[in-house]
Amino acid sequence: MDEPRTRSLGDPDCPICRGIGFVRRDVPVGHPDFGRVDICQCRQKEVAQMTHQRLYRLSNLDAFRHMTFETFQTEGLVGMSEAQIRSLTTAANAARYFSQHLDGWLLLLGSYGVGKTHLAAAVANFAVSMGVPTLFLTVPDLLDWLRYAYGSEDFNFEARFEEIRNIRLLVLDDLGTQNATPWAEEKLYQIFNYRYVNNLPMVITTNQALEELEGRIQSRLRDPELVRVIRIEAPDHRNPAGNATRRQLSSLEFHREKTFGNFSLREPEKLSTEEQKSLLNAFRAAQAFAENPSGWIVFTGAYGTGKTHLAAAIANYNTGMERDPLFVVVPDLLDHLRSTFSPNSSITYDEMFEEVRSASMLILDDLGTQSATPWAREKLYQILNHRYVAGLPTVITTANPIEEVDPRIRSRMLDTRRCTIYAIVAPPYRGQVSPADKPRRSRFVK
Repeated sequence: MDEPRTRSLGDPDCPICRGIGFVRRDVPVGHPDFGRVDICQCRQKEVAQMTHQRLYRLSNLDAFRHMTFETFQTEGLVGMSEAQIRSLTTAANAARYFSQHLDGWLLLLGSYGVGKTHLAAAVANFAVSMGVPTLFLTVPDLLDWLRYAYGSEDFNFEARFEEIRNIRLLVLDDLGTQNATPWAEEKLYQIFNYRYVNNLPMVITTNQALEELEGRIQSRLRDPELVRVIRIEAPDHRNPAGNATRRQLSSLEFHREKTFGNFSLREPEKLSTEEQKSLLNAFRAAQAFAENPSGWIVFTGAYGTGKTHLAAAIANYNTGMERDPLFVVVPDLLDHLRSTFSPNSSITYDEMFEEVRSASMLILDDLGTQSATPWAREKLYQILNHRYVAGLPTVITTANPIEEVDPRIRSRMLDTRRCTIYAIVAPPYRGQVSPADKPRRSRFVK
């Protein structure tokens, strides 16, 4: 193994910080500033030259500015036990300590919604505030960065790869959600191994057990001399029972009665063989997806054919389970996102967008009925592209032919490795629906 290199942030000859770049305030225990670190005099000119704006552009932290140690809650969340509060407190203290020393690696383990990303972003935000060049990326986004650099006239792959390997602090969120191709595994290992050999600080979050990670990366993460492993045992703070953002977004309350048990397959004699087969296939596929949510499933068909019923049945089946679903009507979703720009909004755009983008299971009802503005198309693409890359379970219903869907989203739907499309060709339950009666809001019962 190569000899690790050490890198000082400050002037190695500085008599104050001795090259560390920071100084800790000399105050007694109990003082409000006890434990606080400041930039050493030897670095102030350097930090002044690296403006806050430039560092944030570099860090990719714009969507996570609000995730700081001050906004991280360790108490007061719904359903928290004493053990869970201790777990969150331990994790927060470990992350804060790491942010002040940037020594080794910090690995945050835990299920969806327990606060891993918040703490990782808090470390990154603190580092940027102290003038430390930082890069915050989800692992799927990291790999997209690298793929995009291939053949790009604007970006050089080697330069981008070197930037990621050598950045002073690298924060990788959601390790294990990437598409595990041999190319992806090799690039990730090269980054991990380089930073391991050169003792460069990292923060990593994952909802997977160590045993489930790629073997070579797993071996690096098991080094107790380099890596501090923190396992967070806490309830999902994004649960509808305790999260205002999700309660505002979700339309599932209007569809609680829709289950697989009361889904009607019609009277066979009133449907053609093709119509009956399409309905039965969609029903069976929805049941299988509810049992084992994986990839994407899309239901197409005219209004009133049962698409929303099947989507809601999937959501109701999984409510309260590990993959707690978020059921959203697409026009409502876009209205909610727009409403966050109001000065009176209690929820930020970033909070709402991230809630939808990263939901452990997302059901998007009535895709195609939204106002097709460039802004709306871009937001929907960003949400669905993230979920496609991350492999997050997603259910989509649309009354539009697939050919009319945004080409970028359509390309994701047509990837048979990730997505299965079920076209329901049966007529509406209540006869034909006139254009004036076409549903736009989730209160319309299909």
